[in-house]
Amino acid sequence: MLGGGVARSLADRGDTVTVLQRRPTGSGLREVLGDVADPVVVADAATGQDAVVHLAARVSVTGPWDEFERVNVQGTRALLGAAREAGVARFVQVSSPSVAHAGEPLVGVGAAPADPQRARGHYARSKALAERAALAADADGFAVVAVRPHLVWGPGDTQLVGRIVDRARRGRLVLIDGGTALIDSTYVDNAVDAVVAALDRADVVHGEAFVVTNGQPRTVFELLSRICLACGAPAPTRSVPRAVARSGGGVVESAWSLTRREDEPPMTRFLAEQLSTAHWFDQRRTREALAWSPRVTLDEGFARLAVHHSPTPPS
Repeated sequence: MLGGGVARSLADRGDTVTVLQRRPTGSGLREVLGDVADPVVVADAATGQDAVVHLAARVSVTGPWDEFERVNVQGTRALLGAAREAGVARFVQVSSPSVAHAGEPLVGVGAAPADPQRARGHYARSKALAERAALAADADGFAVVAVRPHLVWGPGDTQLVGRIVDRARRGRLVLIDGGTALIDSTYVDNAVDAVVAALDRADVVHGEAFVVTNGQPRTVFELLSRICLACGAPAPTRSVPRAVARSGGGVVESAWSLTRREDEPPMTRFLAEQLSTAHWFDQRRTREALAWSPRVTLDEGFARLAVHHSPTPPS
């Protein structure tokens, strides 16, 4: 969703865009198909480009470390090497706030350094290693910026919105500690604008990481409830204590690992932390450095989500 939005935004303003992905989309843009960890494929995609936006990643709360390391770490290194070899001047690494989250509340903080040793889970650890590799490659003539959009959602979202709605409809969406934790999120159009702004400002702000959010923290209960309401799903009503969710998540993780299941488990330790720990961010540095600010409020975003999921499209 975010990658497609960035590609369309760049093309709409007149840029010539190449997309590297696993499957064709019929977007009308030049498409290079293959694996981001394949040096031959990424070299083909980078040839002739003056800028790269790297959004590809394995995103999951479970799975073997080898897969996260191959896609997120090796893939980033392959793309960095191909970009430098091709003479690319600007490189935007799309990262995640989880790279600097060690489990404690994040309250009004900025973009702390990525910390793979303390990052929680394979996804966060691999993204932390990838971000560090990207920023370490920043140099004269090769400007690298890392952008960390937090909880991106919007119409057509199969990750956050899709999973929330699916669980709600199956009666498996529960709150932890009443859903009182205050968290930030990012409407997709705002995340797209921020990534494009980072690309345009790379020559000025390179070598730095920026957390991107709407800057409108909401409780987990409100965020989940309003997404469910917009999509015609029941809002969550059940709650469990954090300690129970964490211990249960650990048991579920072990079971999923032993049986090598590939579907998403109902709870993990990482998910329990995310749903019960405050994480919202100071956006002043991001907005100043990127010359960017959100143009779609959360209220407008929820309204757009409701229209998208309406059984009767507006005339």
